[in-house]
Amino acid sequence: MKPAVLISCLLLFAGTLFAQQPDSLGYLALGDSYTVGRGVAQSQSFPYQLVAKLRQKNIPVASPVLIAQNGWRTDELLTGIDNQAGNARYNFVTLLIGVNNQYQHKDTATYRTEFNEILKKAITFAGGNSKHVFVLSIPDWGVTPFANGRNRDKIAGEIDAYNAINKQITQEAGAIYVSITDLTRDAGDDKAFVTTDNLHPSSKMYGWWVDRLSKAIVKGLKN
Repeated sequence: MKPAVLISCLLLFAGTLFAQQPDSLGYLALGDSYTVGRGVAQSQSFPYQLVAKLRQKNIPVASPVLIAQNGWRTDELLTGIDNQAGNARYNFVTLLIGVNNQYQHKDTATYRTEFNEILKKAITFAGGNSKHVFVLSIPDWGVTPFANGRNRDKIAGEIDAYNAINKQITQEAGAIYVSITDLTRDAGDDKAFVTTDNLHPSSKMYGWWVDRLSKAIVKGLKN
């Protein structure tokens, strides 16, 4: 098959297999301030950068629908979903939640229960297709300049404990796990990777996440 014909077939497949809109894929982003993109322009948040990246790859995606707020824990995201989601269905879903549970010293058993419930809802939003749900690991805010003077090793250990939980639940459900914690640790306290609050990711850091996440999504949608 000629390359041009192959590309046309792939675009036709993308535009017809997924059902929300005839000309684009529906995308739901669930989360907290990391999903909102606190401190950066909306276009530079990771959901919007992700859409732009996928469009560059000739995958037609609608603008993201966000159910996310600054400071949300898992219980607050559950409430937000109940209040905002309705019965809508999407072609794929991203989920990143838990840093505020850790920051506020909530117990991991509650996180496990609530994260599991959120993930089940995310799979339902994706039409029951767990392979179209992409869970991002919790970033390590302990490496940022905001954490100067705090016990960084303790923060890292707690983040790892939360990520062990969300990774296990994600894999058991058959959803796709995308680890981005190492990217935040690689950046360390370099101010180029945080906003002016010295805590939240800059557009540059979100770009790193999107490079990794987009590859997983392209693979997942093809499968």
